[in-house]
Amino acid sequence: MTQEPDATVPEVTVTAETAASQHTRIDVSGAAAAPMAANRADTQTVFHCDGVHVYYADFLALRNVSLNIAAHEVTAFIGPSGCGKTTFLRCFNRMNDLIEGARVEGSINYHGVELYQDEVDPVEVRRRVGMVFQKPNPFPKSIYDNIAYGPRLAGAKRSELDDIVERSLTRAALWDEVRDRLKTSAYGLSGGQQQRLCIARAIAVQPDVVLMDEPCSALDPIATGRIEELIAELKTEYTIIIVTHNMQQAARISDMTAFFSVQANEMGQRTGELVEYAPTSLIFTNPDDPRTEAYITGRVG
Repeated sequence: MTQEPDATVPEVTVTAETAASQHTRIDVSGAAAAPMAANRADTQTVFHCDGVHVYYADFLALRNVSLNIAAHEVTAFIGPSGCGKTTFLRCFNRMNDLIEGARVEGSINYHGVELYQDEVDPVEVRRRVGMVFQKPNPFPKSIYDNIAYGPRLAGAKRSELDDIVERSLTRAALWDEVRDRLKTSAYGLSGGQQQRLCIARAIAVQPDVVLMDEPCSALDPIATGRIEELIAELKTEYTIIIVTHNMQQAARISDMTAFFSVQANEMGQRTGELVEYAPTSLIFTNPDDPRTEAYITGRVG
């Protein structure tokens, strides 16, 4: 069953094409790729977030979030609908810029670069921080052209595209299933295959981070299992942040878990907040906050 989307996010249609198309100025290409680390104490911080507030016009959707995201880990965001999980996820690649009236306050630092300073190019941010959406959204193109689209925009030579397509589909565990029909429409793939195609499209431009907004919510258990296996493999190369309503999924695949909840003011306006952020094993076995325990045990939700 598809879960209710994050209620704090205004209704907006976003495709990967529109996400790549906004114009602005300089880039973040100086941000160094994060090396793998033997244990968390030695991992490099990819994102440092300090006092992040997100507004839609005058509405405070998310309040005072501070946390660090480490390299080559899977970080899960969990919590009830409307708590700001997706709103916060979209902060990491400036997708909220596409929503009229949205603004982010506080600091989001990516490898030493403040993402929301005027000089940063959001197009370059979205190349380095890719995104996979809740429902598969292949372009109305062939399987091959879906993967080649981003590299072409980035200036890849025609002679390079075949290798890029094969490498990306292989990393997404899809190559063996589609190698003989690369020129056919991506719409002919199953839902699970389409989602793996979208993952392959996201990594074709060699990002540093992959954001996933409930990538399995529209998939059957078999397809979900394949995506989860893929996530476990991809974290050796990428930093992954995933929003999920499935707590069992968060427990299975993530290294760190952030639990968000909702507070209502006297006027009934609901604002999301970060309640607890810790290693996943602790969140699910020994949480610090009683609100976390109430949520993961199903007493509230």
